[in-house]
Amino acid sequence: MIAKNLQIVRDRIAEKCFSVNRDISEITLIAVSKNFGISSISEAFNAGVLNFGENKAQELDEKFRELGSKITWHFIGNLQKNKVKYVVRSAEFIHSVTSLSLAEEINKKAGALNKNQKVLIQVKTSDEKTKSGLTDEAEVIDLVSACKGFSNITPVGLMTIAPFTDDVNLIRKSFSELRKLKEKLNEQGLGLKELSMGMTADFEIAIEEGATMLRIGSAIFGKRNYSKNWIEL
Repeated sequence: MIAKNLQIVRDRIAEKCFSVNRDISEITLIAVSKNFGISSISEAFNAGVLNFGENKAQELDEKFRELGSKITWHFIGNLQKNKVKYVVRSAEFIHSVTSLSLAEEINKKAGALNKNQKVLIQVKTSDEKTKSGLTDEAEVIDLVSACKGFSNITPVGLMTIAPFTDDVNLIRKSFSELRKLKEKLNEQGLGLKELSMGMTADFEIAIEEGATMLRIGSAIFGKRNYSKNWIEL
């Protein structure tokens, strides 16, 4: 089932890229594997997926220990400073940096491992109270600039989560705001490449608006069973 779902998702990505004249090689598909077990991840990996996203620090760390570095791991959930040690030793990319103090802790833990940690700054582009991220443009600029000054962090882009709505215009506005912000930052020489935006319900709009990283879970793995721990699945 996973391999079949993956082919459907890849076909949709390819069709959308063709329709908006984008090179599909610009797009990284991140399979969001939170709450799915090792067998599901292995099935997706065997079907050609190399990038996987996790929302919980210790779940990511445990899966990393099980599957190793053959997978490129992305941490995409809210990150508390006391969980940074788990994420830095496992993830190639951290998508959810929202403060200078968190960046400082990431830099510290990455330095202890002699690692250069790739990070994205999470920006809130909707009015939903449940969403996290910076809302002030100046704060984003300051945080990206600070990260560029750290010896063990490389800021590579911006991340956002669109509002949970059927209103396509609101979703598009969320994504276009992030794209425009990246363009503005790059005009100041900050050199950001990645736009992490777009999930199962809205990734085609995200592609239209310039996404380079798509975080897709249920369209690949199916519905999550939160009544069970991922180890049981």
